[in-house]
Amino acid sequence: MPPQASRAVIAELAARLTPRDWQILELAHEHRVLTTHQLARSYFTCPDKARHRLLDLYRLAALDRARPWTPSGSAPWHWVLGSAGAAVLAAHRGVTVKELGYRHDQALAVCHSATLGHLVGVNDFFTRLKAEQEGELTAWWGERRCTQLWGDIVRPDGYGRWAEGGVEVDFFLEHDTGSETLARVVAKLNAYAELVEATGINTPVLFWLPSTRREQHLRAEIGTPEAPAATAVQTTSGPREAVWLPIGSARRRLRLIELVDLWPSARGGAPCVE
Repeated sequence: MPPQASRAVIAELAARLTPRDWQILELAHEHRVLTTHQLARSYFTCPDKARHRLLDLYRLAALDRARPWTPSGSAPWHWVLGSAGAAVLAAHRGVTVKELGYRHDQALAVCHSATLGHLVGVNDFFTRLKAEQEGELTAWWGERRCTQLWGDIVRPDGYGRWAEGGVEVDFFLEHDTGSETLARVVAKLNAYAELVEATGINTPVLFWLPSTRREQHLRAEIGTPEAPAATAVQTTSGPREAVWLPIGSARRRLRLIELVDLWPSARGGAPCVE
């Protein structure tokens, strides 16, 4: 379906979308690409239901998909916003598809870009939180939105707010794949210190790292930071669990929500980043 779909076609498609479908389209637009597994854990009770509904949305051109090349085995389907999905989202917001910032070729191109692994890793972090039953991910902003707000100083991979037990914790995410030099990663934390000085936003920075060795070397390189920060290694334990080791004041690994006890500035909305 072309982006310039008629009003009648848009209205017909919109009528066939469930509230969950609308959420999926919004997520695909905001965060660019998500795997079948990420969408399944976020919105469905079982993988089969996810695959069937995602296929329906693909056939309606609400979503599009690609299976990136991998040196061994088969990669999962990677889902992006489809042309019809962009049309209904634009109509719902009262803007054109162009004003929505959508181009079909660009949407699919991300599935074959050099940054795909990093982007999927960021989205995996947040969808793991989104799927948790013992709390709620109440905010999730992607890199593009973060860049619009703070891009002249820092460019987080994401911003989130996690609520659990009546408490909220804000955080910036830096998803590390190990491809950048440690010096460059440390420079990012220096930029967050500049953000604190310029805006008063003292939100903790979470470094999600690929290995214990990488974590040890990064912590040694950072020393005592000027901005609150913690590290964790990407393991089967989810980011909600006691995996976060604060930098500069580490005694034990903390659960995500426990960071507010160490840094009151992490408490949701204090100060509010919105």
